[in-house]
Amino acid sequence: MSLLKPSDIPNIISMIRLITVIPVVYLLVVHEFGWALVLFAAAGISDGLDGFLAKHYGWQSRLGGLLDPLADKTLLVCCFLVLGVHDLIPLWLVLAVIFRDLVIISGALLYNYRVAEVEAAPILMSKVNTALQILLVVAVILDAGVVDLPDALIAALVWSCLLTVVVSGTQYVWIWSRKAIANGRRPD
Repeated sequence: MSLLKPSDIPNIISMIRLITVIPVVYLLVVHEFGWALVLFAAAGISDGLDGFLAKHYGWQSRLGGLLDPLADKTLLVCCFLVLGVHDLIPLWLVLAVIFRDLVIISGALLYNYRVAEVEAAPILMSKVNTALQILLVVAVILDAGVVDLPDALIAALVWSCLLTVVVSGTQYVWIWSRKAIANGRRPD
């Protein structure tokens, strides 16, 4: 039986963040937007904390490399889904975000099993897209129950988010298609 080691802390934080998705979704469903925002912010802080600990102390692991983005994506997609169902985010944007993620995941799996092992390296536009998705979720939650925000701000975030969804998704397809063509097919 092995005991937990300090190097397990980032993975534990990521697992807690993954579990936190459930109460955040529940709070959004029952329109407890203030508490949902508090938990969403805590999840964001924990994301920064686990990343800092992993990098600063060299506690990076393959499990952490999977758990961290899984927790982040699960939280964002679930928030988008709930906010979309409540007509707080346009459903077409929710579908675009989910479609982009499915294309990226499918492409990565296909590349990994048919060409070569995938080295996860987020592109700049993807980071911008994630930041805009987070800002949009925060702004929509704030506007829904905490403080009124200008409609123009929400609209600008919606359209900026859509633009970066399309551009980053297209960039991923382009980059990984070219890599697949250059590297050929993995021998069976």
